[in-house]
Amino acid sequence: MNNQDVNDSLFIRAAFSKPTERPPVWMMRQAGRFMPQYWEIKNKYSFLEMCKTPEIAADVTMLPVDLLDIDAAILFSDILVTGEAMGGDLSFTQGVGPKFANPVRNQSDIDSLLTDVGDRLDYVANAIKVIQQRLNGRIPLIGFAGAPFTVMSYLVEGGSSRDFKLTKLMLHNHPEMAHSLLSKIAKVTVDYLNMQIEAGVNAVQIFDSWAQALSWDDYKEFSHRYINEIISGLNRKDIPVISFCKGSSVFAPLMAEAKPDVISIDWNADLLDMKGRLSQNIAVQGNLDPHILYADKKVIRERIHRLFERMRGQNGFICNLGHGIMPDIPFDNVKYAVEVIKEYRY
Repeated sequence: MNNQDVNDSLFIRAAFSKPTERPPVWMMRQAGRFMPQYWEIKNKYSFLEMCKTPEIAADVTMLPVDLLDIDAAILFSDILVTGEAMGGDLSFTQGVGPKFANPVRNQSDIDSLLTDVGDRLDYVANAIKVIQQRLNGRIPLIGFAGAPFTVMSYLVEGGSSRDFKLTKLMLHNHPEMAHSLLSKIAKVTVDYLNMQIEAGVNAVQIFDSWAQALSWDDYKEFSHRYINEIISGLNRKDIPVISFCKGSSVFAPLMAEAKPDVISIDWNADLLDMKGRLSQNIAVQGNLDPHILYADKKVIRERIHRLFERMRGQNGFICNLGHGIMPDIPFDNVKYAVEVIKEYRY
């Protein structure tokens, strides 16, 4: 694989705030349920089987590369594989989502969680190697992990939650317990991302999917502190680090203090205004509302051009969505959006 070509790619240049002739594009959940080809694979295997079988994970990772001609691939996996490796009894049910059958509710539950779990996550390193063989230097591969607060919320709630009541009770009534859990997850996450870097990813993204559930003070104490710890522990030479959270339109100035290379911005903010509030060497990623991809093609084109004209003259801009592609967005609309983006020139 030619690392030089990948390091000179649009995506890596933009991530390091260097000039590009157009914004690179990839989309969160780009290898997923909106693709008929994904379902051809999904109907044969369980979700965890797909994640844990390197050849299948590679097949799914490559779908948007081959079908959409995207500017960066992202590893097919899940943010909760770290929670499972630590001892969580994880399952995925169609229409329900992830469940941990043994939720973490007290200190003894926390004490029983493992932190030396590299061997339990070997399948991810193996998938990365297979994917990089297939990519053969065409475009960069992004690795990722769930942020400690988000992984904690699933472990404590036992699955998805609307109000994060049990998680917030732990933060507020037993902060020392919350910190001991978050510290364990953070350690595992540093090791896990460094394992991905060693296996060959070209960038990493940290997903704090549920950060918007937190107040400013709680975000600072129970999320930002640990993301800071993770980023400072990464072997990040030539590897851009992207920090994403739902709530980044509020938390971005704080997120910047952890020194990521890129902050991924949700669709509630004006992207140019947000870029202006960050230091020059931090790129921004985003921030199209994914619901725009349901709209008529002329609307899709108009909204992409509006965003790009707003960002004209800015180094360090990666086009993405403010969150992930929804499962029922028409594939043709996603393909059209990528074509519009790739035709654009500054």
